[in-house]
Amino acid sequence: MRWNTHFLSAVFSLSTLSRAVDPTWPSAIDELEEIMYQVKGYRSRQFGGTVIPCSSEASGPGRHNAAEWLRVAFHDMATTTIAGGPRQGGMDGSIQYEITSSDNIGPAFNTTLTFMADYYTSKSGVADLLALGVYYAVRSCGGPVVPISSGRVDAKAAGPIGVPLPQNSAFTFQQQFSRMGFSVPEMIQVVACGHTIGGVHETEFPQIVPVGTTANGEAAMDSTVDVFDNKIATEYVAGNTTNPMVVGPSIRATRNSDFKVFNSDGNETISTLTNPQTFTNVCATVLRKMIEVVPDGVTLTDPIQPYAVKPVDMQLTLNTMASTMQLTGLIRVRTTDFGTDTAESVSLTYKTRSGGDNCGNLGCTSTADLLGATQGFDDTFVWFPISVQIPASSGISSFTLTLNMASGTSEVYDNNGESYVIQDAIIMQKPQSCLLEGDLKVVAAVRNDLDSLPVNLQLSYKTPVGNPNRPIPTLSDTTVNMIKGDCVGLYTLYTGTYEGLGELDYATKFDVVSGTGASASRDAFKAASGLGATCVAFNAPPAGSCSLPDGPDPPESSTSATVTPTVTPTVTSSETVTSTVAVETPFHRETLGNFTLVGCNTEPTAAGARALGGASYVYDGMTLESCMNNCTGFYYWGTEYGRECYCGNKIHASSTNVTLDECSIVCSGDETEYCGAGDRLELYVTTAPIPTPTGTLAIKPTVTPYLRVGCYEELPSRALTGGVFPSEAMTLELCASNCDGFTYFATEYGRECYCGQSIDSRSNVTDDSDCSMVCAGDDTEYCGGSDRLEMYRLINPPTSTSTMPTPTVTPTHKPTVAPYAFQGCWTEGAGVRALDAKATAGEVTLESCAEFCQDYHYFGTEFGRECHCGDILAASSNQTDLSDCNTPCAGDASEYCGASNRLNLYYSNTTAGPSQPLVVGNYSWYGCQTEGTGVRALASKSLVNNALSLEVCATFCEGFTYFGTEYGVECYCGNEFGEGSVVAPSAQCSMACNGDATQLCGAGNRLSVYELTAADTTPEGE
Repeated sequence: MRWNTHFLSAVFSLSTLSRAVDPTWPSAIDELEEIMYQVKGYRSRQFGGTVIPCSSEASGPGRHNAAEWLRVAFHDMATTTIAGGPRQGGMDGSIQYEITSSDNIGPAFNTTLTFMADYYTSKSGVADLLALGVYYAVRSCGGPVVPISSGRVDAKAAGPIGVPLPQNSAFTFQQQFSRMGFSVPEMIQVVACGHTIGGVHETEFPQIVPVGTTANGEAAMDSTVDVFDNKIATEYVAGNTTNPMVVGPSIRATRNSDFKVFNSDGNETISTLTNPQTFTNVCATVLRKMIEVVPDGVTLTDPIQPYAVKPVDMQLTLNTMASTMQLTGLIRVRTTDFGTDTAESVSLTYKTRSGGDNCGNLGCTSTADLLGATQGFDDTFVWFPISVQIPASSGISSFTLTLNMASGTSEVYDNNGESYVIQDAIIMQKPQSCLLEGDLKVVAAVRNDLDSLPVNLQLSYKTPVGNPNRPIPTLSDTTVNMIKGDCVGLYTLYTGTYEGLGELDYATKFDVVSGTGASASRDAFKAASGLGATCVAFNAPPAGSCSLPDGPDPPESSTSATVTPTVTPTVTSSETVTSTVAVETPFHRETLGNFTLVGCNTEPTAAGARALGGASYVYDGMTLESCMNNCTGFYYWGTEYGRECYCGNKIHASSTNVTLDECSIVCSGDETEYCGAGDRLELYVTTAPIPTPTGTLAIKPTVTPYLRVGCYEELPSRALTGGVFPSEAMTLELCASNCDGFTYFATEYGRECYCGQSIDSRSNVTDDSDCSMVCAGDDTEYCGGSDRLEMYRLINPPTSTSTMPTPTVTPTHKPTVAPYAFQGCWTEGAGVRALDAKATAGEVTLESCAEFCQDYHYFGTEFGRECHCGDILAASSNQTDLSDCNTPCAGDASEYCGASNRLNLYYSNTTAGPSQPLVVGNYSWYGCQTEGTGVRALASKSLVNNALSLEVCATFCEGFTYFGTEYGVECYCGNEFGEGSVVAPSAQCSMACNGDATQLCGAGNRLSVYELTAADTTPEGE
């Protein structure tokens, strides 16, 4: 057994991981790199779904998923041996075969692997995903960066038993860790770093945690169960630990394993970990060593770091009529180190097939504007959409990228001097390929000069094992010979089919390959989940146009600036009759065939982007009917500028609806109809449900009078804030009815309905597959997903931006709503609700909200029709101008009920239970803060008083900028915060004051902080 030869013995932290040059794209680490760094936001990979936040108990009460991921990785590694013979085991994914072993008690192993199974591919093995799980678990809990390398090789069978068990002796523990390659100090470090989050479960270990002795079935190993910190060490050394593997029944059952481990060198090593920075550094190092224990013959890569600039999902497609091809994709730019400067655009400059730069009238350079943003744990990224039209005759061989900054500077990226290579020898044709009920059909366009080479479809597909104790499916490979079809211009179409992929058909990845061996050309790692359910026929040029590329670049005059060559479509006799009818005034057709008019939509502002990105046609005889016929198989079509026709299966997110009078140009082939205008689409959508790969459900493009606009991310503060209507009988139609009058409605989690006049700008469009939950009231419809909204917009939205009643009297801000007192106008929290205990919506009044929230200290009304309750106000909520709360209550127009993102806030201290009042003397609520790192957060003056109240502490700290209460009895004063003190969630300041049970006075390592607000005082000591 060995660990990675690149392993650095030095301590790792965020500051010591230096930036390296980007890998040469494409790289074997690309899939893992995206899973690792695209954590939240646009195109997030959602790998942290059950471990973010660290407190997540997605597997059940007391089941901290972050702790489970950490334990599963250790159990996978722990059966290794370095003694004699070939070195075997280590991080090899063998845990997938060992779930029923006596070493691996409890559901954590199954739930962890079940979640990770969706990410298992030929480029992201089980062992590498388990290692990546360590990185996610530690970072989500506030721990250090654990560097992640790739290249682990998955085992094909179970390994030996030998995971350390609680009942083992200290000597046995030392022998077991020595077998793994860890010294005694490293053994202690691994256990401490692994046990700083989570706890012990009474169901699996009743000898350690007797059944019925905990509230949620879990006994925490330290006082901060969901924070990666050194409390596991400090509390042990101080002698006040409640770790069940040190104290309690485990001693009598000789299962006090943490004590045996920590005490094995006389507590020397564990004592060094009481220093927070030492603990952080040691954990980054020893956990990296743990996941880099790999079998002989396995070589790991250097640690994966994010690209500075990375092409993503780059795809060539041969356009209709075969004279041009489209290069689409995204460019991801890392913005972590940009400071105040911002990335404004990305320019792509390509070389022709022969390496030249004669690209015709369209030019070789295309510029893309910003589309969306993504966050990692420590990095930020922005995205730029690419859509470049390329003459098929000259083709493409590579491209370079220029990043243009808002400051006016720019930088060229050339893939480490290699340029970003794009081959046009074989092209997967996405519109002509499809997946339906396990049957896959893939069409590829092969350049005619390579026509003599074999063409294959190579599949990597998953098959469920059928064993509940084997959650990881089998990954199989197969090769299918593709059948030669029609020649279309410079290319010939080939088709490959494979039937019976089963229930995991969507997880299939495939390559189309021309030739064999190292010289083969391939369009690789394509996702079957991205294919439609219907294969669209390729609209080919006339017979006899088959030709070979002649090598030299064409003269610029040979390339048309239109999307496709001018053609005259076949027009039916009925169309001819229609076009000859004399009608003086053209009109907008509301319906046509199986399509209905959406309205007039803009083209996107991003360079090269189209509202509809499928097929396109340009000709002088354009009619609505001919465009509809040209777009057979697509769900949307639209006409533009009188003679252009565009097709697609979805609308670009930045295309917006404008008034119909902006689509004012008549069709070139029928003056009785309108065909859009400049950058304006006369847009139509099918009235039939859109089939999905499963074949059992369908996406509804319209729910009259609403149009589907996509699957959107939910926000903690809600993407739509106009109203909420949960129902166990939820359907799209019911939600649309409940949201009558609102511009948007959306369904979520199968049974929730939300309304709004606008979508919060922080909510991003995600893949349609994320909205995969059926409606509770109709199992033929989709109603969003977990934190995913099935979003619809009025086809013809009203010009008014509010549905609130127009008051006949002037509303007022009521000073009291007994027993509550008005606290002013406050903002919502930053990414969280200001009041998060419970909420309702409807015909709200201040009085009805007060009654609804009678068991809570705060109530707040928002957007005229929402009521929110809570005992604690989020620290990120701020008081704002009273005029911001200007929306009358839906149930009483004489009262104000907040506004969009604004609450009319009321407070009462008569309700049972403690609270955090907004004002105490000359001080106002500042928020919940952590203690400092090795120093006090507020260090100027302190008091311990068993009769402490907020008023006592405020008086004691009079004149200081801040006072803070902690642990119910402690009071601290200061003018600034000590190093390491950071904002904590308000709910963590949860301990009642000893001297006033109606007030909250912080908690362990948490201060309830108030800030001086009196204008005529100067902080003490200044």
